[in-house]
Amino acid sequence: MKQPEYAFGANILESLTTGMYQDSKVIYREYIQNACDQIDEAIETGLLREGEGVIEIWLDNKTRTISIEDNATGIPKNDFQKTLCDIANSKKKIGQNKGFRGIGRLCGLAYCREVVFSASAKGENVISIMRCNAAKMRTLLTENAKGNKLTATEVLMQVNEFSTEKTTDVDSHFFKVELIDINAENTDLLNEGEIRDCLSFVAPVYYQSTFIFREDIYKHAQELGIKLDEYTIKLEGKQIFKKFNTFLKKPDGDSRDEIFDVAFQDFYDDDNNLFAWMWIGLSKFTGAIPKVNLMRGLRLRKENIQIGSEDALQKLFKEDRGNSYFVGEVFAISDDLIPNSQRDYFNENPTRAYFEKTLKRFFDEKLHKLYYDGSAVNSAFNKITAYETKEAEFIEKQNTGAFVSDAHRETEFSKIENAKKTAEDALKKINNIKKKAGEEDDSWIGKVINRIEQGQPPKPIKDNSPSAVAPVSAKPKHRTDSPKLSTYNKNERKLISKIFELILSATDDKTAENIICKIEEGLSQ
Repeated sequence: MKQPEYAFGANILESLTTGMYQDSKVIYREYIQNACDQIDEAIETGLLREGEGVIEIWLDNKTRTISIEDNATGIPKNDFQKTLCDIANSKKKIGQNKGFRGIGRLCGLAYCREVVFSASAKGENVISIMRCNAAKMRTLLTENAKGNKLTATEVLMQVNEFSTEKTTDVDSHFFKVELIDINAENTDLLNEGEIRDCLSFVAPVYYQSTFIFREDIYKHAQELGIKLDEYTIKLEGKQIFKKFNTFLKKPDGDSRDEIFDVAFQDFYDDDNNLFAWMWIGLSKFTGAIPKVNLMRGLRLRKENIQIGSEDALQKLFKEDRGNSYFVGEVFAISDDLIPNSQRDYFNENPTRAYFEKTLKRFFDEKLHKLYYDGSAVNSAFNKITAYETKEAEFIEKQNTGAFVSDAHRETEFSKIENAKKTAEDALKKINNIKKKAGEEDDSWIGKVINRIEQGQPPKPIKDNSPSAVAPVSAKPKHRTDSPKLSTYNKNERKLISKIFELILSATDDKTAENIICKIEEGLSQ
């Protein structure tokens, strides 16, 4: 029986180009991961030494052109056409290479007029070139959708063109991708700042030297027998680094918290095989980290390339907001954790299910408790501080005769008593959390509490608070006894006092104080 011949329609090209990615900036990731694989091969074959591999990215806003070039193996002239014509037929292997499907090079066809691939191998005097007419491809795909049916092969035959150029530099070895005349709707691909920020977390680059905990991360990876894949990637001649730092900013740019330490967790399967590990930054967990901090969230990585966005692991938290309390990275190790074609998560299989189950349990039992208890301790300290502030203000008002009347003093007195009770309860809460952390040998929350205490140490709730010194030996002075109102007689001051009390009862303390001060100024003139 004759075997049937299968034809792949042009729609497959649409799925692999215009329909593959939601964010155009992923083209950088696709081309970078292919370049990283070739650098690895160049090092293995002795063509490059460790650290000599470089990926250069250049942006030309005038010609609207992007160039991505590496100095790795290049492609020999006899292999060039076959290598670039093979679609989804890569020789790369899962677990050994970062890219393995053989479709990533097509991604640029959705975002420009033309894509040009060029390469040269060491010892050859030829540069091989392939020009892909991306605009024509998209036109053919539109015609195909309207009924002028074409196969994928027929489309590629019409849009691809091969040629060669002579070179005298026989020692040169490179592979370059050029995206020419970027589409108007994809101008963000030419924004140097956005691309640098994106690649600072997506690409497999080195931690910046100012991130003081990078050596701790390298040391832990070394203890696990793992070497982090890191490459020299430059944008406009300036090297890209992972933008982790220790300061957590507010939206206005001021620092609200800081990472004071890092903690690690390793994940093993039932056969004691490491399938993932992670680090997180320990802070005082004063609240969810604002979006102005580009590093926020636990980043999921495979071969040190980010999987999805900063919220790829958000669904594993008990609360959606949970991920926004953390800075850190989860490194997937298992070969069976396979990035899907869009590289926004892993293919569905038993290992992925086990990965999710294990991390979800850890996030629920450890991380949720960490930021929840951290927030609770911060809140408790704030209540203690609020009481101490109110107490000091009360004593100051009493000493300066700032109360409007005895009733006003008693009202404020009652607030101090309530604040004191709240502070006492808060102190008990802190001690209970500390005790439980000690019983459970939870060093993470223990470190967090110690850090909070260093910045805001609790003071004993004193017995000589205003409640204990309420009785006074002499009649306290009131606000109407001040020199400002000395020209008014007793009845007039009594009326003024009554007006002040009404103001206090009708609005908040701050507003009331402002109004009373204005009245005092007016009456003293």
